[in-house]
Amino acid sequence: MPPALVDSHCHLDFPDFEGQTDEIVARAVAAGVTRMVTICTRLSGEPKVRAIAEAHDPVFYAAGTHPMNVAEQPMATVEQLVALAAHPKFVGIGETGLDYHYTADTAKVQQASLRVHIEAARRTGLPLIIHARDADDDIARILSEEHRAGAYSCVMHCFSSGAALARTALDLGFYLSMSGIATFRKSTELREIFAAAPPERVLVETDSPYLAPMPHRGKRNEPAYTAHTAAVGAEIFGLSAAEFAARTTANFDRLFDKAARWTPDA
Repeated sequence: MPPALVDSHCHLDFPDFEGQTDEIVARAVAAGVTRMVTICTRLSGEPKVRAIAEAHDPVFYAAGTHPMNVAEQPMATVEQLVALAAHPKFVGIGETGLDYHYTADTAKVQQASLRVHIEAARRTGLPLIIHARDADDDIARILSEEHRAGAYSCVMHCFSSGAALARTALDLGFYLSMSGIATFRKSTELREIFAAAPPERVLVETDSPYLAPMPHRGKRNEPAYTAHTAAVGAEIFGLSAAEFAARTTANFDRLFDKAARWTPDA
């Protein structure tokens, strides 16, 4: 049997998986991925990810407004997000964050949306799920300011930013999530950043259908491929595949404790 892993971030509601969810989930389970968290990037998509989670025991979900979508979506409210969190399989707030790569022109509204999501994470006790791209300084500043105003938990999803943001996040008690990017040949600096992190603060994810790890790079990603990223993670930390899987699963259970407590008859 393959080591038991958790895909902490995927997008099973995306068109790439239309009509194939049963097969995708079954392949993940066969590959040792015992649980996965599917994320919606627009609150209007929450019913679809909720339905996927309700239909598949291994699937949990989170919802928020992706920073690249904030200009075209109504601003989420804290009350909306808190209400969604009442669902037994709703386990995280987001993804939210800042993305200045393509959408720097909406920086101010992205920042406002981020603060809304942080307050919802604070009120619900659920982890914040952060997307950060080309916005390291502002992300570090806002996360730090808000943490001083009141603690909350957080994962830096698909971490591929610089060492300074990694250190800020770790100093705040947050987690770094390793995606298929860490398996790419030219990602030496990123692997070094992970190597410097405490292994008890690392998760693994696919961000599928994007960022397929080696040897599937360039193809559609899916939760079953978590094992390829985990194999690289094990090498980074000098652990066996089973040890790394056990460590990252324990990390997931600590951060996403609502998912850890869930039972099928909950």
